[in-house]
Amino acid sequence: MAVNILTQTTCYHCGNDCDKDHYVLDGKDFCCAGCKGVYKVLSNSGLCNYYSYNEHPGATRTLVEKRFEYLDDPSIIADLVDFTDENITILTLYIPYIHCSSCIWLLEQLNRFNPAIYYSRIDFLKKQVSLRFNNREISLRQVVELLVDIGYEPLINLQDVIKKQQTGAGDNLVKKIAVAGFCFGNVMLLSFPEYLGLSEYEQTFRHFFGWLNVLFSLPVVFYCGREYFQSAYTNLRNKILNIDFPLALGIAVLFLRTLIEVLTHAGAGFADTLCGLVFFLLVGKFVQRKTYYHISFERDYRSFFPVAVQIVENGIEKPLPLSALKVGQRIRIRSNEIIPADAILLNGEARIDFSFVTGESAPVTKVWGEVVYAGGRQMGEAIELEVIKPVSQSYLTQLWNNEAFSRSQDNRMQTFNQKVSKYFSIVLLVIALGSLVFWLPVDVYRAFSAFTAVLIVACPCALALSTPFTMSAALSVFDRNFFYLKNTAVVEQLARINTIVLDKTGTITIGGENGVSNNAQLSSYDEQLIYSICSNSAHPLSVQICDYLKGAEKLRVSNYREIAGKGITAWVDGHNVQVGSQSFLTGGVDIAKSTEVHLMINGRYAGYFSFVNKYREGLEDIARLAADYKIYLLSGDQDRERKNLLPYFKGEGYMLFNQSPQQKLDFIKALQLAGKKVMMIGDGLNDSGALKQSDLGIAITDNVNNFSPGSDAILDGRSLRLLPAFLNLSKDSITIIHISFFISLCYNLLGLSYAVSGRLSPLIAAILMPLSTATIISFTSIATHLAAKKRKLS
Repeated sequence: MAVNILTQTTCYHCGNDCDKDHYVLDGKDFCCAGCKGVYKVLSNSGLCNYYSYNEHPGATRTLVEKRFEYLDDPSIIADLVDFTDENITILTLYIPYIHCSSCIWLLEQLNRFNPAIYYSRIDFLKKQVSLRFNNREISLRQVVELLVDIGYEPLINLQDVIKKQQTGAGDNLVKKIAVAGFCFGNVMLLSFPEYLGLSEYEQTFRHFFGWLNVLFSLPVVFYCGREYFQSAYTNLRNKILNIDFPLALGIAVLFLRTLIEVLTHAGAGFADTLCGLVFFLLVGKFVQRKTYYHISFERDYRSFFPVAVQIVENGIEKPLPLSALKVGQRIRIRSNEIIPADAILLNGEARIDFSFVTGESAPVTKVWGEVVYAGGRQMGEAIELEVIKPVSQSYLTQLWNNEAFSRSQDNRMQTFNQKVSKYFSIVLLVIALGSLVFWLPVDVYRAFSAFTAVLIVACPCALALSTPFTMSAALSVFDRNFFYLKNTAVVEQLARINTIVLDKTGTITIGGENGVSNNAQLSSYDEQLIYSICSNSAHPLSVQICDYLKGAEKLRVSNYREIAGKGITAWVDGHNVQVGSQSFLTGGVDIAKSTEVHLMINGRYAGYFSFVNKYREGLEDIARLAADYKIYLLSGDQDRERKNLLPYFKGEGYMLFNQSPQQKLDFIKALQLAGKKVMMIGDGLNDSGALKQSDLGIAITDNVNNFSPGSDAILDGRSLRLLPAFLNLSKDSITIIHISFFISLCYNLLGLSYAVSGRLSPLIAAILMPLSTATIISFTSIATHLAAKKRKLS
């Protein structure tokens, strides 16, 4: 029941402010029928404990039509589910509205809504729910509609259907760490008598413990360390010396020398050093690999394309999988839906938002017979179109046919390890062979002892660990400041950047929050008239006017007529009201350089609203980087704001407008050919080519779980102001790696002084290896967090 309340109240479900006209149920206030409906469903199911876990846990929701008919299609079901048979179906759905403990509690109680749902489990980081249900009693469509009814609509898009099965290499890294850790612990325990000199008194146990150490070394070498041998062999075949070569050589020498010494009773070997080396290397690899797996960095146009589309045949509308859409078919696109293929407009008034494709934020009006390109979002009434190109051949997909999307993106910049490992391997082999040649004429045994000792003590364990631990510490700092990097190598790429390219719409401007300037003389009653007519329109400018006039009373509207691209006319409470462009109201020519909406009441001109983009906080901080970086603006939008943006850029030549996606990509490529290391920051599909082509692509977003194009990093919009600090911290991280390499080098020189003499004892190796590793890990972690504190990022 709708009632009028004079005081401002808060919605019991979502916590948003309620308008004057809102809903009341069980003595509780709701801002909309959607929130009231969710509460009613929960109340009827006895699940109102949902509200006891968090105050206002729900998301704002509006009632939507049942639009999931396509989930009855067997071919779509087969693509979406993880497993199904004649009774059971198991699937995983992505739900972006999961945000608190209340969400988890409610979604894990779905069986109380319908017993046919056997269980539901939440992965909070991934915002996913895993469901198992009886498909004889409830269908996939009914499960999804149930989630919609309780306010948790899953996000199902084309990428879910035609996703690539990226199963990984199946290297079982965690299992390998567990095996290596178990063996390392036991070998250290069995080696203590050797360390303390007690083995001299118990020769039988000494030999027995030695063979046990060999047995513990076998899984470490042939299971846990196998990947290093494979990598070294592959790179040697390609005439490349990477850091895996000296690591594999060190592991092999440690094992062979241990086996020989135990077999000949010449000593205890180096099983403890071997197991510790592999264990710490695997831990470093785990730290390096552990990244923000709940955030998708590999996104393309399919991430926001629908799974199915409504086609019209013989006047009857029915769903069709998008993969089956063919040229010549007639499709119906409703308000706020994506156009999935290039098509010709046949019926209706098309007002298309192409901001994801072109970067131009203002909706474009299309008339009957015009071509409408894929990727646009219809902002007005339902329209009908005839498909002229398949989805795979649309203008939008041409971006992904560019070579920038097919080339490998992982080798755009060499990391410090890649640069150093080549020379390190050569120097290591020279010293080892030199020791062999020097001692060979004197003592064959001592020569081979020196040769193997050099390879053991100079094994680049600390060097291999310095980069992953430093970069992982930096990643954790970035994470706390809402800057999410794809992997640790991106930190080094960030440090080498010398050119920054910025998109405009949605990147340096705040999407959906344009400033409204009131240049009209309106009484409170006039505001009610304007609010009433604008509240009937879905046009973005009308929505912004309603937000500006929020709180005005809504009056009765009749004879409402909206002319796409021009304006609105209607009778409001007996008054003729017109809202729109200057040419629509007066018949003159639009001469304004900014976006304006003019007003007329009963034939009287009442002024206009102007709209000026609000720039994100931090644009001034980025502008100050111009002393050290070349900074460009690259926008698909028109140049209306060139004058406003000039203070943030060095000159006119640093701002390019009306750029197509291909022109953006070509501009980045031209900078790279000039020797620049380019970082591109963008937000939409029109930036995707440039993001992929750049040396470092950053997708900026106001919600990391919403669509953003494929990139190397995702930056929360509120942290744009911290970009200078992020750049400085990345450079600090490189410095820390250089210092840690120097520390590692000191340990190696100390160890080599023993090794080249051929008298390296297992005790010295057992001390030096863990000590150098612990020093490097401690130094990199502490130094990185001190650097973050210095940059005010801690």
